[in-house]
Amino acid sequence: MQGTIATFDPENRSGTLLLDDGSELGFAAEAFARSGLRLLRLGQRVTVEAAADGTIARVTIPGVV
Repeated sequence: MQGTIATFDPENRSGTLLLDDGSELGFAAEAFARSGLRLLRLGQRVTVEAAADGTIARVTIPGVV
């Protein structure tokens, strides 16, 4: 699923994204750490992978491996 970064705290490395359906979804620092990224910008388009329990498991940038 994809969305746009609504908030990102570089200190604790967690944030929220706005999904295409208009709902907001939070992600924890662990999901960001699994991405291998160093920073996210507000408004940046991202893809998220959900864990079996529905939480965000990984945040990535589309087209970036």
